Amino acid sequence: MEQLMRDFFLFLSKNKTLTKWAKRYGLRFGASRFVAGETIEEAVRVIRQLNEKGLAVTVDYLGEFVDNEQEANEMARHCLEAIEAISREKLNSQLSLKMTSMGLDISDELVMRNMRRILDAAKQRGVFVTIDMEDYSRCQKTLDIFKMLKKGYDNVGTVLQAYLYRTEQDIEDLKPYRPNLRLVKGAYKEPPEVAFPDKKDVDENFKKIIKMHLLNGNYTAVATHDDAIIEYTKQLVKEYNIPNSQFEFQMLYGIRPERQLELAREGYTMRVYVPYGTDWYGYFMRRLAERPANVAFVLKGILRK
Repeated sequence: MEQLMRDFFLFLSKNKTLTKWAKRYGLRFGASRFVAGETIEEAVRVIRQLNEKGLAVTVDYLGEFVDNEQEANEMARHCLEAIEAISREKLNSQLSLKMTSMGLDISDELVMRNMRRILDAAKQRGVFVTIDMEDYSRCQKTLDIFKMLKKGYDNVGTVLQAYLYRTEQDIEDLKPYRPNLRLVKGAYKEPPEVAFPDKKDVDENFKKIIKMHLLNGNYTAVATHDDAIIEYTKQLVKEYNIPNSQFEFQMLYGIRPERQLELAREGYTMRVYVPYGTDWYGYFMRRLAERPANVAFVLKGILRK
């Protein structure tokens, strides 16, 4: 049943008609639990509140189905606006972005131009940028571009997904670049030819890549809501005397907020992934797919309206 629900919400996340409908009608039906608002001003208010509670942030202007140069340039403009706001308001926040929203599917020249604009502005203002990983079909291209950018910028990182068979080798391949990586389980529906179909295998691979990357001496963001993975990381860093300055935990805005505060109080860097923007629908559906318990929260929110 859980797998059926997951597949259903992942299917809905790719529906362009529903995406347009969601843009038109705004953050209703429970999405505001997971999305900080539609404007940078709304996002800034949320980031400031989280910072005041001792939580770090990475902010993401949401965008799906970018298929022309004008839209890609507009998405890049929103990223520049976010960087400016982080600097101006002196927020403890980084920036996350998807390269498809910067023109990855349109042309190499476009995506590189937009990425350099963003990284130049971010470097000037001391803001770190993480390139989110997307589905398997874009994985290699994302890593190729990351490697090119890493040669010219030290304020850029990317994401690797534990459910892909290739990830262990990717960590080895990236080792010479001394990368700052966010490690995640993975939220897209992938075939068993490229991804572990069973959760227990994904969890074991997650632990393996966390250990590999930390013992390589590289900065590691462990992005999970899973207590077993959190405890594994805590024990691992204790066993190998890895300082807290070499890793952090990351969780999504709106999911397990009390646990986030607990980790911050324990002295760990706890970074909250805070999305905002009008194009929230696909992101929202993937959050419902990840944890069916989220559906209950949303239904309660609708019934209260």
